[in-house]
Formats: sequence, C-alpha cells, structure tokens
Amino acid sequence: MDLVTRIKAEARSLGFDAVGIAPAAVGAREQARLDAFVAGGEHGGMTWMADTAERRRDPAALWPDARSVIVCAANYGPGHDPLDDLARRDRGAIAVYARNKDYHDLLKKRLKRLARWIHEDLAAEVKVFVDTAPVLEKPLAARAGIGWQGKHTNLVSREFGSWLFLGEVFTTLDLAPDAPEADHCGSCRRCLDICPTDAFPTPYTLDARRCISYLTIEHKGPIPSEFRAAIGNRIYGCDDCLAVCPWNKFAAATRELAFVPRDDLTLPLLSELAVLDDAGFRARFAGSPIKRTGRDRFVRNVLVALGNSDDSSVVSVVERLLGDDSPLVRGMAVWALGRLAPDTLRRRADLADTEPDVEVAAEWRAALAGAPLGDDR
Repeated sequence: MDLVTRIKAEARSLGFDAVGIAPAAVGAREQARLDAFVAGGEHGGMTWMADTAERRRDPAALWPDARSVIVCAANYGPGHDPLDDLARRDRGAIAVYARNKDYHDLLKKRLKRLARWIHEDLAAEVKVFVDTAPVLEKPLAARAGIGWQGKHTNLVSREFGSWLFLGEVFTTLDLAPDAPEADHCGSCRRCLDICPTDAFPTPYTLDARRCISYLTIEHKGPIPSEFRAAIGNRIYGCDDCLAVCPWNKFAAATRELAFVPRDDLTLPLLSELAVLDDAGFRARFAGSPIKRTGRDRFVRNVLVALGNSDDSSVVSVVERLLGDDSPLVRGMAVWALGRLAPDTLRRRADLADTEPDVEVAAEWRAALAGAPLGDDR
C-alpha cells in the first residue's frame, strides 16, 4: 500500500467521509479573490480576514515547512430540505450545521489522531487546522479533488452535494496530490437567484455584509433595517444557497450522531427563545456553535424573526423586551413591536424619551414615524 493510500485509509477509519491531498498552495486565482474581497470591504466586521490575509492567502506563510495538505471532510447532510423550514414563521430556522454539536470539536479530535499517527508512524511533522486558523479551506479542498467552489463560493461535491465540514492536516511530507475537481456548475445560477438579500455581486463572489449567515452570526450590531424583512425566520445562519443546489440529489443524510439535529434545535418556538436570559441561553446551547454568538445577539435575531412572524400572540413577549438590559435587544424589540402592534408601540412611546442608547433611540424614531397613530395613546 503506497503512502497516500495508507493515509487516506487511516483518515476514513477515523470517520471522515472524503479525503484528498493538495499541495501547500492555493493558487493565484484564489489569492486574487481573497485580495478583492478584503480590499472591497466585503468582509464587513470580520477584521481578522484583513489582519491575517497574508497568511491566509499562502499556506507557506502560515507554515513554511509545509509541503502537502491532507484535506478531510465529514458529511453533515440533512434528512430533509431546509427550505421547507422557512414557512414555519412562528419557529426559528437554524442552519443545518448548527443543530447539534460544534463540528470544530469533533473534527479536531479526529484530525489530531490522524496527525499523531502520521507523526509517529511516518516520522513527519504535522499541524492541524479546523476553520479557526487563517486557512483557505475551500480552495484547498478543491485542489485536493474533494469538490469545487460553486458560484455561491461554497464547496460542492458530486457525492455529498453542499454538506461537508472541512479540516486539514498540514505536513512536511511531500505527497502526490490528487487531481483538482473541475467546476460542474455550468450555466446554473440557482444559488445566486435564491439569495434573499442579493449577497452575490457576481458569480463566485460574496459580499458578506449582505449575507444572512454573516448578519445573524458574525455581525455585532443591530441588523441593518434593509435586511430585516428578508431574514424571515432565520435566527442563526442561512442554508438557502446550499439547499437549492442541484447536486444535492446525490447527497445522503449524515450517519454521524453528533451531526443529527437535536429536537430542541429543530424549529424551536420563537416565543420560547425570546425569553431566554443569559443562563438559560448558555444551558440551552451548551456544546452548540450557537453559544458563541452570546445571548444578546441571538435574542436580537429572534426578535427580527418575531417581527416577521405576523403572530399577534407574541406581542406581550416582545413588549417585555423593551426594557431589556441590552441595547441590542431593546432596539430590535422596538422594531418587532412596530411591525406586530404599532398601537402598542405608541402606548409605550414614553420609553423613547428616556432611552440612553443612540442607536435604540433611532429605532424608536423610525418605528414611531412608521407606526399609524392610535387613539389609545
């Protein structure tokens, strides 16, 4: 058994569904795409993208001794079409990848076991990376033959569709690389056309500042008003461009129990999530990637979804959050209440006069200007 075959067999024995070998380089086209992304400010508030751009664009800058990258992938395919969840307006749609355990933890453990085996049995130096390091994972996965970057910039696999987690082992071994996967998108543009916020300026480019995944996960401030209605009931991430891909017809539901959705993270009631305090939030999302957003940003997202729900039964829940300690929550509560019950908002307008936060005060002004006058004020 040759060296590459041995490494791939070991990786698969650890539970990875696909393995490929790439040279420790990403290519000029991918470097240019990253440079344009950062130069255009399309990374938004993700300042680390700019801070680590030089290391991100060249694996040799990250680790000069690396010669090869072993790219490992795990299938997290859902058992249903996530687009069906968008019709449940009283419930929150959570991105498929976040409905159970944080994949970083599981993949890192498996990658470390693979790396230890390579170090001890093959006498090579290794480094392990899972998403959090400045690595262009998707271009490396494409060079390793696992898939190709589609027009939505995400990885697409002929075998697994859109649903792959990625991790890498950098090594000093000079391994024979796999043939890169060709682009099989053709003339299809379903992923571009379905985006609710028009986050793709052109095929193969993403403006993260317009992306619902960025807005609900990475963005720290209020959700910009122009995107709130388009967010619908998405409270953490967005699967639209992934789910609509025709290559998903070959995908299969994951068999990894850590990725099978938890019942309480599958379309949870928005009204239950809105009342979570910090302790309740931490308890509910223990072990989940959702926990890293923090309670305030998460409830912000829930309030946007409640404002889009047309559900008058939640007005009292939203009204209670007008007095929340977090300005982020208070501001979104103002907007949501203005959508659901403008007359109730008018009755509470005295709060606007004492609001200390500038952004929340602006939310009050905007909501009151758009709310019809009520006779009950």
